[in-house]
Amino acid sequence: MMQRLLSYLIPITVFKKKSLRSKTIEINWNNGEMVLDTLNTNYSYGSLQRILRYGLQNIGFHKIAKMEAILVLGVAGGSVIKTLIDEIKFKGKITGIEIDSEMNAIANQYFKLDSYKNVEIIIEDAFEYVLKNNHFFDLIIIDVFEDIKMPNFLFERFFSQRVCQMLKNKGFILFNTMLLNTSHTQRNQKYMSEIDSISFSVKALPRVEEHNELILIQKK
Repeated sequence: MMQRLLSYLIPITVFKKKSLRSKTIEINWNNGEMVLDTLNTNYSYGSLQRILRYGLQNIGFHKIAKMEAILVLGVAGGSVIKTLIDEIKFKGKITGIEIDSEMNAIANQYFKLDSYKNVEIIIEDAFEYVLKNNHFFDLIIIDVFEDIKMPNFLFERFFSQRVCQMLKNKGFILFNTMLLNTSHTQRNQKYMSEIDSISFSVKALPRVEEHNELILIQKK
C-alpha cells in the first residue's frame, strides 16, 4: 500500500529484468497503478490499457459482450484481457498468443492472468499461429511489439489477408500501431489501402496517447 501511495509522487519499480525480446521488463507502480513497462514504452496497463479500451469503445462494449470468440495477438501483461472480462463482462473464449514465455510468467505472477478460466494462452509466434490457424473469431486484437518496434510481417499483405480470413461475418480487427515518423504514417496508409474494400470497411481512429494509431477493420 505504501508503494502504491508513493507512486503518485514518483514511479516505484518492484521488479526488473533483462529480456532478449524487449531489452528490459519492469513492473512499476505509477500513479497508483501497477503497470508493465519495457525500456522505452508501456506494455500493459497504464496508457496501453487506455489505448485499447478506446478502440473497444469504438466497436461497442455491448457488441463485444455478446461475442463468442476473441483472439489476442500479443498478450504481454494481459491488460486488454482484463478489460474484456472485468469491464465488458465478456463470457466467451479468449485465445491469447504470446511469443515470450518470460512475459507470460510475469503476467501470471503480478497480474494473475492465469486466474481467468475462459482464457487460453498459447506461447507461439503470432505469424506462425495465423499461418496454421483454422478457427474463426468475432474480434481479433493485434498488439504485437518488441519494445517500440513492430515486426514487418504485421503490415505484409499476405498476413493482413490471412487475418481477415479468420473473421466471422460482421467481425472486427483492432490493430494497435505506433507512429514515430512519417514513414510509419505512410506504412499505415499503405496497409489500409490494401484491405479489400468490397468485403471490409477500414478506418484509422484518431491519435491516442500521442504516438499510437488504432486501425479498425470490420467484415461487411
